Amino acid sequence: MDNLLLILSKPDNVPIVMMMLLFGYYTWLWWREAKKNDTLITNGNYSVLQEEGKDKIFTWPYLVRNEFLAAILLMLILTVWSIVLDAPLEEPANPAKTPNPSKAPWYFLGLQEMLVYFDPWLAGVIFPTIIIVGLMAIPYIDKNPKGNGYYTWQERKFAISTFMFGFYVLWIVLIIVGTFLRGPGWNFFWILDVWDPHKVVAMTNVDLHQYFGIRSSLGAFLFGGFIVTAYFGLAVLYYFWKKESEFVKKLGVARYGLTAFLFLSMMSLPIKMLLRWTLNIKYVWVTPWFNI
Repeated sequence: MDNLLLILSKPDNVPIVMMMLLFGYYTWLWWREAKKNDTLITNGNYSVLQEEGKDKIFTWPYLVRNEFLAAILLMLILTVWSIVLDAPLEEPANPAKTPNPSKAPWYFLGLQEMLVYFDPWLAGVIFPTIIIVGLMAIPYIDKNPKGNGYYTWQERKFAISTFMFGFYVLWIVLIIVGTFLRGPGWNFFWILDVWDPHKVVAMTNVDLHQYFGIRSSLGAFLFGGFIVTAYFGLAVLYYFWKKESEFVKKLGVARYGLTAFLFLSMMSLPIKMLLRWTLNIKYVWVTPWFNI
């Protein structure tokens, strides 16, 4: 327990603890308001939401006054914070003494954790690019007008659940794992474990094709390519299965294809993590040029 308290109280980690509490509170607040509005929609009182969305207030003095008070409160919090906690500054970099563990800033720890499961070009270049482009494309993909100006769950289940899974599970959880569960040597330590700098973990990872007795490089290339192609081919099968559904019709072929690609790319991360944790799978597709 002492080791856990020491990790939680580090100046670097205090913002992450606060972030966890704030995310939990605002998620609960959203859910409470969404359930209230969903009850109104279910009871046929949708007009009440439309009327609330048309309410307007003047920027001056109402909004400006609230922003001014919020700024004063924020400055007060930052002042007390800077007095109570020292800035997490370390000694000048020394090439003869590398920190162990050597961690990126907290907002990059999710990417650093992904490096455990993917090649650097995937975890450090391809995935961040897909994330940024995918977020930019959301307004052009999701044209559902419902939920604008009010909280709701039942009218935007797919969009909200997908975003929350990607944000909380695939980003916030990775930051928490990289902060509190990755110790010396980037080894995994449970919450109450003491971080032993001399811990050695045997590497028993194998590639997926080796589980099926494939040893040749050509066989590994063809087998991995088939697995990856079949995985993304699930989007095509689902399209022909549900092409008459309202969801697919509203999206159209182009927007459905982009949505399916982004969704399957996002789900590849937890799938790869489970393969590593359960079967010690390192790579699914091994080629002379890249590995996935």
